[in-house]
Amino acid sequence: MKPTDKNKSFTLWPYAIVVCMVLFMGYIAQFVYKAMNKDVGLVSKDYYQQEINYQDQIEKVKRTQALGDVMLDYKADANSILLQMPATYQGKSLTGNVVFFRPSDDKMDKQVLLQLGRDQSQLLETDDLETGVWKVRVSFSDGEAAYYTEKTIQIK
Repeated sequence: MKPTDKNKSFTLWPYAIVVCMVLFMGYIAQFVYKAMNKDVGLVSKDYYQQEINYQDQIEKVKRTQALGDVMLDYKADANSILLQMPATYQGKSLTGNVVFFRPSDDKMDKQVLLQLGRDQSQLLETDDLETGVWKVRVSFSDGEAAYYTEKTIQIK
C-alpha cells in the first residue's frame, strides 16, 4: 500500500456523527415546539386568590362540622343526589349554591342554586353529568355566618 492511497480512503464516521447530532437536535426542537403549544389546563383559573382565601374556607368547614355535617347521598339508580341539612339548621333561612366540580375538566363544572324544601333537603339531578369523578361543593349562609362542605362522588 502506498502512502498516497491512505489519504484517499473514505470513512463515513464523521458524517454519521453529524447526521446523528442533527437528528437529535431536530427531535429536541420538535419536543420543545409541542410542549410550548400544549394547553396546560389549571384546576382553577384563580388558584392564587383561592389559596389566599384558604383560611376562611377552613373556618367555614369547622362551623359546618360543629353544627352537623351536610349529608350528600348519591343514588346511581335514580341519577340523583339527595342533599340533606342536619336538624340544627331547622328554622333557619339558608341561601347558597351547589357546585358540581369536575377536577379533570373545568369546562364541565355546573352550578345549582340551593333551594331547600320544608324538610331541609333538596334532590339534585345528575342526568346531565358525565360519568367519572365529581366534587360536590355546597356553600351556604344563614345570614350571620357562612358554611361549606364538600364530598367526592363517582357518577356511574
